[in-house]
Amino acid sequence: MQSVLISGGGIAGTALAYWMHRHGFAVTVVERAAAPRLGGQAVDIRGVALDVVERMGLLERARGARTRMRGMSVLDPEGREVERSTEVALSSGRLDSPDVELLREDLVRMAYEHTRADVTYLFGDSVTALADGPTGVRVEFAHRPPATFDLVLGADGLRSTVRRLAFGPAERYTHHLGSYLSVFSADNFLGLDDWQLWSRDGEVGFAIMSARENTELRIAFGFESAPLAPELSDPASLRRLVIDRLAALRWEGDRLAKAATDAPDFYCDAMSQVRMDHWTRGRVALVGDAGYCPSPLSGQGTSLALVGGYVLADCLARAGGDHEAAYAHYERRLRSYVTLNQALATENPGQPPTESAMTHAKNALALDV
Repeated sequence: MQSVLISGGGIAGTALAYWMHRHGFAVTVVERAAAPRLGGQAVDIRGVALDVVERMGLLERARGARTRMRGMSVLDPEGREVERSTEVALSSGRLDSPDVELLREDLVRMAYEHTRADVTYLFGDSVTALADGPTGVRVEFAHRPPATFDLVLGADGLRSTVRRLAFGPAERYTHHLGSYLSVFSADNFLGLDDWQLWSRDGEVGFAIMSARENTELRIAFGFESAPLAPELSDPASLRRLVIDRLAALRWEGDRLAKAATDAPDFYCDAMSQVRMDHWTRGRVALVGDAGYCPSPLSGQGTSLALVGGYVLADCLARAGGDHEAAYAHYERRLRSYVTLNQALATENPGQPPTESAMTHAKNALALDV
């Protein structure tokens, strides 16, 4: 039985862990956080990714946890409603669509609970060094003794440590898309009832939606910006920047700024894509945002992570232990699907993919080929 280390316990990592175990691998997942991460925006399972989740046995659970929005309002900078819809929500598309929108943390929790009996999870630790050799990869950890694995799979997101260690600095592969996005939760001080609000004021904008049976808000705030200097890009500086820009809003600026100040799950990062000629090297492979982040502007990051994990595990299983052949097959099978989905972020940024775009993307990938 081949041993596999997966770096990252998010959507990509937990889904990949499921498929690798199912195909007979001994799987260990290392996750920097002390437990499955909470917080994050609503995410969408679309197109062929619905087939993947169904094959995992989680589709009905995912549908049971969906956000169930009734509609949305578009506000002007003063907070006046200028448009409303009970047919479409900008976060997810048509409300009668078969796609599933749910909170990121709910999907991670489902996949974790689905795998924890069969997969070894190492929380509160991270990879610090990799030495790829002819018989395995020697891995050094921040807190545990070194260990050797047959394969190492990086599912550790846009700022992937595995990618940096195996492929080089992030600057070679990450491409800034001209903006930053912050996501955080708050009490439902707006009294939204399965509803979402969208607004834009110059170079900043926000989306606010109710969650958890209307007891919470999930707030996504974006602003246009060139890449920030390193001294302005640490978590504390980014939070301060977001708070200041929220406070300047003409509608609910003070309360939104306070929510960002108090949020225990505050997140902010650049909107970027990861573009690589190859997602594999030696015994190391990348999955999801680590290898081909499309950015939240595409609306397809979750689907790419789910599909990428399925395809990689399937290729490894079919190759009968030959990781070089498996990795080559993985690159061939997934490349067109990734390219089409990444294009959504620049062709129609921030909007749900059209039915035509999803059909083209699905046709680019046959799960059983």
